[in-house]
Amino acid sequence: MRPTTPSHLHPSLPPSPAPRRIPEYSSVVFVSYERQLHLDHNVKNVRRKGDRRSLHPLRCIGQSKRSEAVERKQEEAPQEVGNAFLKKNVKKDRGEERPDDCIDPETPPGEKKRLSKSMRRRYDPKFVEKSWYEWWEKSQFFVADANSSKPPFVIVLPCPNVTGALHIGHALTTAIEDTIIRWKRMSGYNALWVPGIDHAGIATQVVVEKKLMRERHLTRHDVGREEFIAEVRKWKEEYGGTILKQERRLGASLDWSREFFTMDEKRSRAVTEAFVRLHDDGLIYRDIRLVNWDFTLRSAISEIEVNYVDIKGRTLLPVLGWNHPVEFGVLVFFAYKIEKPPEEGLQEIVVATTRVETMLGDAAIAVHPDDERYKKLHGKYAMHPFIERRIPIICDEILVDPSFGSGAVKITLAHDPNDFEVGKRHNLEFINIFTDDGKININGGSEFVDMLRFEARQAVIEALKTMGLYRFAEDHEMQIGLSSRTNDVIEPLIKPQWWVNCEITAKEALDTVMDEDHRKLEIIPKQHVPKWKKV
Repeated sequence: MRPTTPSHLHPSLPPSPAPRRIPEYSSVVFVSYERQLHLDHNVKNVRRKGDRRSLHPLRCIGQSKRSEAVERKQEEAPQEVGNAFLKKNVKKDRGEERPDDCIDPETPPGEKKRLSKSMRRRYDPKFVEKSWYEWWEKSQFFVADANSSKPPFVIVLPCPNVTGALHIGHALTTAIEDTIIRWKRMSGYNALWVPGIDHAGIATQVVVEKKLMRERHLTRHDVGREEFIAEVRKWKEEYGGTILKQERRLGASLDWSREFFTMDEKRSRAVTEAFVRLHDDGLIYRDIRLVNWDFTLRSAISEIEVNYVDIKGRTLLPVLGWNHPVEFGVLVFFAYKIEKPPEEGLQEIVVATTRVETMLGDAAIAVHPDDERYKKLHGKYAMHPFIERRIPIICDEILVDPSFGSGAVKITLAHDPNDFEVGKRHNLEFINIFTDDGKININGGSEFVDMLRFEARQAVIEALKTMGLYRFAEDHEMQIGLSSRTNDVIEPLIKPQWWVNCEITAKEALDTVMDEDHRKLEIIPKQHVPKWKKV
């Protein structure tokens, strides 16, 4: 039995019914709350801990009936009831309330919400929010008038990516922008909030590839370009539709008549036009440089998409596509034989690397000009052990530290950013040894062609040992770049790419905020202005 609420406390209610058993449909019987929830802990926890406050609604039951009531509760109600929640939210029962008592369960779609019934005593968004948005949208309350004489105010919704559904960050942004646009609309502005979704480029490609592998055990290369694009379009329609429904459920006052997709025909024409103009103005240019190459994606990725992992010494790490871990954090020392060595002096020169497979693309060996050990080797050549290639011995005081390792540095221009700069200073040959999917190409020598890079790593070590050129290996601290998209190990590759000249635009962006006489952009609050300069 449970207590009933005296009718004199609620004059608008009929007299309290006679005491009866707890109904089975009630999720929380002795807690008044805005929703009936299944919670984290069992009522048994309440009883076991003996928290009197948790059982407060049952105090009016006689002491002898208390155990009986709790036991009945355990039998008839769902088991998931949070003890902490009970302590904070216990209220006296206010009587039964049927779902039909909610305001307006009968408004036809698109019509103004009917408020003929009384409001629920507890707030329930499912009923309170019902019918409003359809009426707002049908009435075109959010459509901006292109011919309006009111001052314009426009926000473009930061387009959600079609990689999946909205998350809490999207909800926060939507709530903030919705507040601003509604305030401006009520303040007399011709307010326009433009909705849209973004294709997300590589991010969407990755999730669709994972879906293909999960459902059909195929890669995008297996299905071909046309079928893969069709799969991406299907994904966009599914998740793009979900995103737009979610924005409506959030109550966003967006002008849906101007909805767009970043790869629709109009936007694609605009992107092409902008690209051509930027190129004509010298702000975009084509150049061959090192990029962060993801062998799994077969694509370059930006620096912000690379996660760096610090390695303290010999470490085995799992690598995408490999059945066994790969060893990193090892500095391998090996020797190059000198072509026509001096009669008195070195017959070989020892170098070191943590990526020994890249020696297949070595284009030079650098020493410090003041290092006495190598004075007699200036201007001479070493011979590559696996490829008919003469390797010049050059002097570079910027790169070489005589106290590190052997004091001689192998230069692989096409696969290392520091070596790339050395190559430009000395006009060296750029030798790329990798295919786009991570195999050794013909530049790496016929002995290693078509080997995967980490397979080639071990093969090169064994070949050096066979030729008597392997010296030793030691632990070494290093950083490894991992793709945030696939978790594959990033390889620096030399590729022709489009680049943006930021010098001119960076100055203009700074002046927009920092120039007091010609300021065009105000940052609020002002304490964040210095951050603009850092960016």
